[in-house]
Amino acid sequence: MSEEAVTGNNASEGAKKVNTIPLIEAKKWAKRWKKKEGNYNKHHELNAFLIPKIDLLEVLTEDVDAVRAYIGIDDNGVEKLMIVGTKYDPLTKIYVDMITVGVGNEPAGQDDIYDFTTPCPNACDKNSPLNQ
Repeated sequence: MSEEAVTGNNASEGAKKVNTIPLIEAKKWAKRWKKKEGNYNKHHELNAFLIPKIDLLEVLTEDVDAVRAYIGIDDNGVEKLMIVGTKYDPLTKIYVDMITVGVGNEPAGQDDIYDFTTPCPNACDKNSPLNQ
C-alpha cells in the first residue's frame, strides 16, 4: 500500500474513487471468511486493521447514515475489512447497505466497497497498549 493511499493525498483529484473493489470480489472474500475460516478463533493472529484515510473520507461523502465493515479473505489469504456505506430505513429500523451496482437490474460497474486495509500483524503499532 502506498503512503498516498494511506493518507488520502489524492482525494481531491476528481470523482474517481480509490481503494474500491467490485461486489463480486467482496462477496467472494466474505464467503471465504465465513465458509473456509468461519471460526473467528482460527484468526488468532489478527489483532486489528490499518484503514487508509481515503477509504473513510470517500465512504463518508456518499451521504451515509453509518458504515458497516465486513470481514473477508482475499485471494492471497490475507484478512480484509471491507467498508460499505449504509442508510437507515425507519420502517425496518435497519441500516441498509448502499450497494446497488451489480444487484438486480442495475448496470455493471464499480461498486463502492472500500478496501485497501492491511491486517495487524504485520501493519501493527508494536508500542500500542492495545497490541500488548
